[in-house]
Amino acid sequence: DDFKWYLDLRKYGSVPHSGFGLGIERLVSWICGLPHIRETIPFPRTLTRLEP
Repeated sequence: DDFKWYLDLRKYGSVPHSGFGLGIERLVSWICGLPHIRETIPFPRTLTRLEP
């Protein structure tokens, strides 16, 4: 169990935080001024393509 220490730590809760994470897709969408985030996803899922 490489992550036993982490799971034990999280058993008692977490530190207060805002839960904010921008993400690379949202950043690119904002910089490029794109109207929707789906235009920045590098490997979009479609009905004919379910794997990258």
